[in-house]
Amino acid sequence: MTVNFQYLHMPESNSLSEIVTRNLQKLQHKYQFIIRAEVFFKLGNSTDGNDKICEIQISAPGPRLFAKSNENNFEKSAANTIKDLDRQLRKRKEKFEQSKKAI
Repeated sequence: MTVNFQYLHMPESNSLSEIVTRNLQKLQHKYQFIIRAEVFFKLGNSTDGNDKICEIQISAPGPRLFAKSNENNFEKSAANTIKDLDRQLRKRKEKFEQSKKAI
């Protein structure tokens, strides 16, 4: 699996990249059909403090999966986004298994 990072309106962070890569590799180990992940970190302009945005787009068989989260720090935002993607991947895997049983 290839992971591409883009940091918009903020400096790059190696530690943040390592954390997200590690968590995405866990997902890839769980769901082998993942091909590529695009990760975007953005600084929003929210006044309530939840201006740290993480967006992840995963390429896999079928339509692309996308999740977005904004929190008060990037680690929380990335964790919520990965949790949402895990839920989507679980549903997709169940559909794959159901279609295999139907054949």
